[in-house]
Amino acid sequence: MSPLPFATQNEPCGVREKKSMDRRLMFRLAAVGGALAVLVGGAGAEETKKKKQHKLVLHVGANDLNSMKTALGNAKNAYELYAKRGESLAIEIVANSGGLNMFRDDTSPVKQQIAELRKVDPNVVLSGCNNTKVTMEKLEGKEIAIIPEARLVPAGVVRMVELEEQGYAYVRP
Repeated sequence: MSPLPFATQNEPCGVREKKSMDRRLMFRLAAVGGALAVLVGGAGAEETKKKKQHKLVLHVGANDLNSMKTALGNAKNAYELYAKRGESLAIEIVANSGGLNMFRDDTSPVKQQIAELRKVDPNVVLSGCNNTKVTMEKLEGKEIAIIPEARLVPAGVVRMVELEEQGYAYVRP
């Protein structure tokens, strides 16, 4: 029997202790590596599950058919692109000033295009400026009806500020 408890007859003094230390170190490294792999893999899986929520506000401020058609086309194209990526897009179109004519029931030349956009993205929000509506009603001397797909907000400019504060990207076509 060897005089030292950690050595055997065939191993020089300290060799067994070194092998034992190497095994412990390798085990610790493997454990740390495994933990890191779980953490990194878990973060990647979480990121894959949590696709980015995109947000877009389109501003229509003029009674311009081409600008409104561009806004509707931008909304449709952006929605479809993000959908192909498996990502979501919240869209709000805000009309104020002359742009409110696009949401008026009696003057809107884009009712059909709005209906088509709602088929693609039923959650698109159409917000008309109530300040503009009240001014138009005073000037025209009659009550103005808004298309059923749109809603009124107190002030279009304030609504856009609020949306930008919530992380919406502002686009004016």
